[in-house]
Amino acid sequence: MDCFNIPSPIQKLDLSEFGISNHEVWVKRDDLIHPIVSGNKWRKLKNNIDVFLASKKSHVVSMGGAFSNHLLSLSFICNKYNISNTLLVRGEKPKELNDILLSCLNYNTKLIYTERKQYSNESWVTDFLANNFQNYFFIPEGGANNLGIRGCEQIINEIDEDFDEIYCEVGTGATLMGIANALKSHQKVIGIVVLKGAIQIKENLEFKHQDFISNKTVFLNYYHLGGYAKNSAKLIDFMRLFYSKTGIKTDPIYSGKLFYGLINELLADKDKNPKKIIALHSGGLAGIKGFENRYKLSIFPD
Repeated sequence: MDCFNIPSPIQKLDLSEFGISNHEVWVKRDDLIHPIVSGNKWRKLKNNIDVFLASKKSHVVSMGGAFSNHLLSLSFICNKYNISNTLLVRGEKPKELNDILLSCLNYNTKLIYTERKQYSNESWVTDFLANNFQNYFFIPEGGANNLGIRGCEQIINEIDEDFDEIYCEVGTGATLMGIANALKSHQKVIGIVVLKGAIQIKENLEFKHQDFISNKTVFLNYYHLGGYAKNSAKLIDFMRLFYSKTGIKTDPIYSGKLFYGLINELLADKDKNPKKIIALHSGGLAGIKGFENRYKLSIFPD
């Protein structure tokens, strides 16, 4: 798939105007992989799509929230490669579809709106798929399976520089786990959890994946800023300031919280031994327009 910019570039990040000068910080620009299928979305989907294309399956089924960049990315890829696909969308059908859902429809994706209680019930989902689809290939929410995890291991393989810590945001945890699998013994991955009340993510990963390397991971659960896809004036103000100082745009669901958490953690750590740190910018910018329409605001005014 030659339309994706792999490997993504790495650039030095000057955070001195935020009061951080003792740590060396770099950004892995996965947001530049593709304008729609950016960052970890492509990395988690690539192996899944390769396996599907090599199989005799005829249909792809996946699931996600109404503001999910996973749904948008998968719809785009399936449309590009003429793959029939259906997506289960968490919650009732909204009165007005956001930009992501409209884009999915424009990419010839079938959307099935699913009550939240049923959506979160794995047994119900399994039965629903078995009763309604034949010869299908299932990709879990966020591409969070072993194929997606292995795809995220490539993030570390593309970084030639040695480093101490790498920061990433955490939704399903697949990206963090892939990174952890590829780290050297002295390195750690710091996960900024974007969901409110998601303290069980580490336990879920340990339960589902026996090879989960817990001693290389740190989960920070206090930078969700109200919860997934919630409007936070504090976060929006930070994103605007960060863009004005660095020229890097972030999104309010994932990467904005990542850099907000990164800077706060480094400010708290500024008197300790200097470290070399990588921040993974995993994209998500395609979801900004829908977020702005939902909350009637403009994040990056012209």
